[in-house]
Amino acid sequence: MTNGHRIGQVAHRAGVTPDTIRYYERLGVLPRPLRTVGGLRAYGDDVVARLRFIQQAQALGLTLKDVKALLADEGRAGQQPCRRVRDLLKARLVEVDARIKDLRAFRRTLGRHLKSCERALQQDTPVCPVLTELGGRRQ
Repeated sequence: MTNGHRIGQVAHRAGVTPDTIRYYERLGVLPRPLRTVGGLRAYGDDVVARLRFIQQAQALGLTLKDVKALLADEGRAGQQPCRRVRDLLKARLVEVDARIKDLRAFRRTLGRHLKSCERALQQDTPVCPVLTELGGRRQ
C-alpha cells in the first residue's frame, strides 16, 4: 500500500468497518490519519498491520485499554516497556484462570441440573426440578 488510502479501502483490507476505525481513532488506539485538502482521511501503509494487531490482541482477550497501553510502548527498548507488557499479561492470565475456575463450577452445576431433569422425566407426571429450584414453576 502507498500513502493516502481512504478509510473504506483500509477497512476492507483489515476486515473491519469504517466505523470501527473511527472508534479506534477516538479511543487513541489508532493514530489519527493525515487529512486530504478535502478533509478526507488519508491512511499510511502501516495502518492495516496495526488494525490486525488490535484484532489479534482482542481475540486473545485483551481490552482496547490494554492494547492502547501496549501500543504506547511500541518501538521502545529496555526493561520498563517489557515489564509493563509482562505485568499486563500476568494480570490477564489471573483473570483467565478465574474465569476457567468459574466456568468449571458452572459446568458442574449444569451437569447436576441435567441429571435432575433426566430423573424427573422418568416420572409419569414430571415436575421440572430446575424450575422449582429457581422459584418458578411453569405449567
